[in-house]
Amino acid sequence: MIEGRVYGTLRGVLSDFFSRLFDVQAEPPEWVIIGTALLAFALVGFHPVWRRTRHVVTIVHEGGHAAVALLSGRRLQGIRLHSDTSGLTVSAGRPTGLGMVLTLLAGYPAASLVGALGAFVLTTGRITLMLGVVLVLLPLMLIMIRNLFGVVSIVTTWALVFAVAWFTEPDVQSAFAYLAVWFLLIGGVRPVFELNRQRRRGRMPYSDADQIGRLTRVHPMAWVGTFLSITVLCLVAGGWLLARWLLPE
Repeated sequence: MIEGRVYGTLRGVLSDFFSRLFDVQAEPPEWVIIGTALLAFALVGFHPVWRRTRHVVTIVHEGGHAAVALLSGRRLQGIRLHSDTSGLTVSAGRPTGLGMVLTLLAGYPAASLVGALGAFVLTTGRITLMLGVVLVLLPLMLIMIRNLFGVVSIVTTWALVFAVAWFTEPDVQSAFAYLAVWFLLIGGVRPVFELNRQRRRGRMPYSDADQIGRLTRVHPMAWVGTFLSITVLCLVAGGWLLARWLLPE
């Protein structure tokens, strides 16, 4: 009898979860779209705040390295996230070749590409599904984290997304999702300018761009330009997807 009740309760919870997961939500009011865009811009543009929020971009940056390393056949050995918002992804395999180049190339555009994909998902109205995917991907990344700060960063981010996805109303989820996507789209651009500034000062001789430059014999500034082109293109495309219905026809 008790087992039957437990099974029934569990089945009901799972049924409710998957129902909510695949629900289609209406587009939010225009003030939500505009307001979340302005808030995201403030989170990226105001330096004292950016020093904290940049950790989210670092998580996606290192996740990009890790994902492409695995897809290119390399063996992922570990990921470290540091309190100064830097990170390191270590993989084993050939130190040269296309796989290594693609792995290095994946970091800086990752946040912008994820943001553009998120913008597309938001146009389908499956906001809870998008949050659910994040809840699955973060624990997969957690397995490869090799330092305490990295663990705390991933767990904290997961807990925040879970709280929004499970305990809040659809309109709150919608605002949170739009804010997150705007933040990734805008926040993906600033690190490229920071990279360029640090390189000019000679402080990043082993940056992704410099390592790709040594592997390809193409000047690192060309790769910085590639990062910037991809991130700006994603910002324009993602921004248009999010705000297209606000524009005059």
